[in-house]
Amino acid sequence: MQSPTRQDTISVFIAEDHEITRVGLRLTLEQISGFRVIGEANDGRLAVESVISLKPDVVLMDIGLPTMDGIEATRQVKEQAPDTRVIMLTSHDSDRDVFAALAAGADGYCLKEVSGPQLAMAIRCVADGAAWLDPGVASRVLKACAVGGVNQAPADVIQKISGSQQTLSQRELDVLKLVVDGLSNQEIADRLVVSVETVKTHMRHIMEKMAVSDRTQAAVKAMREGLV
Repeated sequence: MQSPTRQDTISVFIAEDHEITRVGLRLTLEQISGFRVIGEANDGRLAVESVISLKPDVVLMDIGLPTMDGIEATRQVKEQAPDTRVIMLTSHDSDRDVFAALAAGADGYCLKEVSGPQLAMAIRCVADGAAWLDPGVASRVLKACAVGGVNQAPADVIQKISGSQQTLSQRELDVLKLVVDGLSNQEIADRLVVSVETVKTHMRHIMEKMAVSDRTQAAVKAMREGLV
């Protein structure tokens, strides 16, 4: 299955056992242009069977599903329908759940307090072939990199959040290194003797080239790939 572009309608499957949450997700996505919900399931086993049959572009997968948890369901989906992208959409945010989900093949990880526009961005991002991590989750992965070294997270998780990117210019690499060092846009501007708007422009180009949606994710990928 060819990955959809942002101009195409993205088909979405929702695997969520709480009916109110499931209905809310469907209604939210139906109000955003470019998305079509093609199926729902309230347990993991049914989700796997339905996804294999329906072949959606993206699955929103809860972790705490009955009959089969979302992590195992994700593993089976990726084995049997590898072209389908999976976003964990959950209230679970422990390191164990994050790394287990990504190791199982999840292409994104969102917490349930995500806003509608943020969820839409995450879906489009993974549908386009990139990984997407909730900023809080990305910060935790970044901390794991910094505290435990680049080998602390499982190798398949490293590969998941790495991906490929276009070549960064030397100035963009300079900016990225300062982002990894924890500097704000103003501090980066002062350090490089440029305007804040110039720094923002560099950051926009960096995020586009690295296929990430925020500074933290850019820092994670930079550290994992040895760019800085």
